[in-house]
Amino acid sequence: MPTRKKTATKQTANKATGKTAARKNAATHVTIGGKEAGQTSWLQRELQDDFDEELEQEIDDGRLPPELRTLLANRRVSTMDRGQYFRELLRLQSELVELQDWVMHAGLKVVVLFEGRDSAGKGGVIKRITQRINPRTCRVVALPAPSDRERTQWYFQRYVPHLPAAGEIVLFDRSWYNRAGVERVMGFASEQQVEDFFRDVPGFERMLLRSGIILIKYWFSITDEEQQLRFLMRIHDPIKQWKLSPMDLQSRIRWEQYTKAKEAMFARTNIPEAPWYIVEGNDKKRARLNCIAHLLSKLPCETVPQEQVALPERVFNPDYERATLPPDLYVPNLYGP
Repeated sequence: MPTRKKTATKQTANKATGKTAARKNAATHVTIGGKEAGQTSWLQRELQDDFDEELEQEIDDGRLPPELRTLLANRRVSTMDRGQYFRELLRLQSELVELQDWVMHAGLKVVVLFEGRDSAGKGGVIKRITQRINPRTCRVVALPAPSDRERTQWYFQRYVPHLPAAGEIVLFDRSWYNRAGVERVMGFASEQQVEDFFRDVPGFERMLLRSGIILIKYWFSITDEEQQLRFLMRIHDPIKQWKLSPMDLQSRIRWEQYTKAKEAMFARTNIPEAPWYIVEGNDKKRARLNCIAHLLSKLPCETVPQEQVALPERVFNPDYERATLPPDLYVPNLYGP
């Protein structure tokens, strides 16, 4: 298989990101039109916006409700340098853009399953994967609980319409493995239905592989203590309370049952053609980087030649006069100068 050309990609990413510390400067000397100016260029402002978008998510992850400050004072925090994290994340995301181009060019069909403990970090990784690539090429599927009609269907039927066509990547935030996990533990599926699932799923996945789909399966793992802290964060943080469901609360009560269900699932569904890959999720930053790097390693690609893009000149019509729009059409400028 072709190999990823990492050197050029890494150099490109480093040039685009620069040093993380540089974004702290309010103004830097840049060359505009052959002259040095003591102000930030529009290109640098765009790159800073990219950093700010990721920084916003990092601040959200790190917000600490007052009720938990004492409880979390001794929590083991990530020892990874934030500058290194940002540089690596931007580098990996630039490779994801390259991968996206290759998937479209080669007509690949990619399915990635994200399973694991509640609050283990699946959503954070998915968010970073999709952050800078085309949503028409890479889409996320997060299905709700099955309807009464869907409960009467062939179990895999509700997932089939979401499978990719050529040139597409589909990320399943939870998947058909609900039957081996939450449905089994919570009693939503009978033991016979679970046994039927274990019997059928290897054949179903081999059928997907024979059709040309590339299937990659991730399981996100965290410790009991870390899950407890993340749930407490959700309980006490109004912005994150929507993430906490009744099933999440039950997963605390039934921790050991979920562990046994996970072990049975690995034993019955870890087939050579589509093995499981476990992501250690206690450290969110490292989990994100490790998972994205591993995903890229499982999808070798080549750089796709790109046509040179030239911005055309605007056509001016001397007879055109821009109309004056009524003020009530505009959104109020609450934060502007």
